[in-house]
Amino acid sequence: MAWTKERLEEVVQTRLANHRLVVVANREPYIHVRRGEEILCVRPASGVTTALDPVVRACGGVWVAHGSGDADRAVSDEQGRFRVPPDNPCYTLRRVWLSREEEEGYYYGFANSAVWPLCHAAYTRPRFESEHWEAYRRVNRKFTEAVLEEIEGESAIVFVQDYHFALLPRMLRQARPDLIVVQFWHIPWPNPEVFRVCPWKEEILDGLLGNNLLAFHTQYHCNNFMETVDRNLEARVCFERFAVTRRGQSTSIKPQPISVDPDEIANLAPPDLDRASKRFRAQMRVGNLPLLVGVDRVDYIKGIPERLRAVDRFLCRYPDWRRKFCFVQVGAPSRVHIGDYRALNEEVEKLVEEINWRHGDSTWDPIVFLHEHHGPDKLYLLYRMASACVVSSLHDGMNLVAKEFVAARADEQGVLILSEFTGAARELPDAVIVNPYALDDLADSYHKALTMPASEQRRRMKRMRRQVSDNNIYRWAGMLLSAAGQYVEPEETLVLRRGLRSPHKNGTPLLKLSVS
Repeated sequence: MAWTKERLEEVVQTRLANHRLVVVANREPYIHVRRGEEILCVRPASGVTTALDPVVRACGGVWVAHGSGDADRAVSDEQGRFRVPPDNPCYTLRRVWLSREEEEGYYYGFANSAVWPLCHAAYTRPRFESEHWEAYRRVNRKFTEAVLEEIEGESAIVFVQDYHFALLPRMLRQARPDLIVVQFWHIPWPNPEVFRVCPWKEEILDGLLGNNLLAFHTQYHCNNFMETVDRNLEARVCFERFAVTRRGQSTSIKPQPISVDPDEIANLAPPDLDRASKRFRAQMRVGNLPLLVGVDRVDYIKGIPERLRAVDRFLCRYPDWRRKFCFVQVGAPSRVHIGDYRALNEEVEKLVEEINWRHGDSTWDPIVFLHEHHGPDKLYLLYRMASACVVSSLHDGMNLVAKEFVAARADEQGVLILSEFTGAARELPDAVIVNPYALDDLADSYHKALTMPASEQRRRMKRMRRQVSDNNIYRWAGMLLSAAGQYVEPEETLVLRRGLRSPHKNGTPLLKLSVS
């Protein structure tokens, strides 16, 4: 039976009855920004929010996130709440306000200067600063308090997202032992030898073991996590059941690769696709040339310099392709407050300039660099115009761009060039799988994509589209929430538990946290 929005709603209603769904993520699904005197609501460039928004729409409930837009406070109520989506409200966005110092220490500091490089094998050294760690703990506590305010003593399933909240599950467990807490770790988990360099490894692992269920994209990441716990904590690690027991509580460890909503992507198609595509091509000044397309945040794990150098190598190896194609790279600015990211932006811009100078002329540049955020509508057009989509990540948890590209290709044409170091490569073997460090091979994959017969493109794309359709975002959420359902207790037991807890306003207990 196919997973759909309706089936997910049925799972929530039948298996999670009387439990409120609360999603916790750093990034909010809708951001309010000022443009002159006008306030606009925009969608952020985030694979996580794109994937989760249709899930929360289907289930209702609450999404707790950092209110980062400069006009967020203007449209929210006194508690930071705002109903979304704006055109058809069906769930509540609860915004958590962070000071500039908190954002600097928690987000740019510990989360993205320590945990992010620690978990990605992209050879960027993590920075461990005690003040960043303190900010990370404070913000995890602040989000915990927001979650407890939202549920107000009700039964709830808290669905925590990603590496920003490694401490939050244990904090929730201390305040409300009856809560069902599930966390999805969207990035890779490193091997134990890599993780052991973290000065606060025991606290992070203990925080994550506050979950009832902790999920990763792949079995390999699950294995790494289990081995990391086994080497660093006093806990009972069971590799047969893939569970860890600590402090009398068991945490299941499960692989469940994330995906996209193919129907939502298909709905992005404009009424006149050809006309919209011609207009976009004219804006980019690429004429009717075949396009290779890359879509990323400018992040050192995405392999953007490697794919650009491969353009240079491609033109050296296949000079007949000069002036006969164009590489369009969308590079949404990201985390520019961090030095490594600023340096990467400069490197990418310099590479584009050098390669265009070396191979281009007054009427043609081999690379068009769109260094700005593009909304889903524009990305859909790029996916449909592309002869190939290039995903050359040096290390990635999943990479949803690969699945978005496949979902957009209702014409069953186009080639996906996909790094072997992505989670998506395990699910989409019909892509042209590449090692992004091997520039000659990457350049050859460009030639293969540009010359692949339409019949072979169709065979490959049909199989990939079937995979993405069958294993869509609703299946991902449905499988995780179904697994969470096994922890649902009878209502009589829940009432008894709530009666035994120390009361607080609206039935929510005082938040007493011993994490130090």
